[in-house]
Amino acid sequence: MKVSFIGLGVMGYPMAGHLVKAGFDVSVFNRTTEKAQRWANEYSGQYAETVVECVKDADVVAVCVGNDDDVRQMTTVEQGAIAAMKQGAILVDHTTTSASLAEELGKACEEAGIRFMDAPVSGGQAGAENGVLTIMCGGDEAVFNDLQSVFDAYGKSSVLMGTVGQGQRAKMVNQVCIAGVLTGLSEGLLLAQKADWISLPLSIA
Repeated sequence: MKVSFIGLGVMGYPMAGHLVKAGFDVSVFNRTTEKAQRWANEYSGQYAETVVECVKDADVVAVCVGNDDDVRQMTTVEQGAIAAMKQGAILVDHTTTSASLAEELGKACEEAGIRFMDAPVSGGQAGAENGVLTIMCGGDEAVFNDLQSVFDAYGKSSVLMGTVGQGQRAKMVNQVCIAGVLTGLSEGLLLAQKADWISLPLSIA
């Protein structure tokens, strides 16, 4: 299986590397070409200087970039992935984005004759480096099943949450829960400090 990976940030760089280690034929694209070259040297993979070149023969194209607009620039523009992918290939968006973008991408992929899975990840940089990410998916069950070997390369768990958009909604719930825990921890440390139980600097709390 040929897999293309777009976006070599702190998450994408090791995720693409795990795909090589799992035996996939991997080509990468990054807006900073030097980083793509460094990845290719490190993992003995391939890199492309354009999105079109990267995805043209791929069976699966994974995207992990910054935000909704970044995803659009990599996928839905004239020289983006969707227009260049072969019929029947699968586009996977690992970026944490909006559910509305996932639905937008799902529609664009359907019109182009390709398949789509919205699949944000949780686990942070350490999870990506160690290949133990949790992948929250939204899309068709058959597509989800076809992606299991890919997900297994860098994930410890992948769960189909429902239709396109539900993966991103699950990630939103995850983020709200994490934010709540951090807020509670900060408030607790501040209270303990004011009660003279601990002497942590406010910057740490």
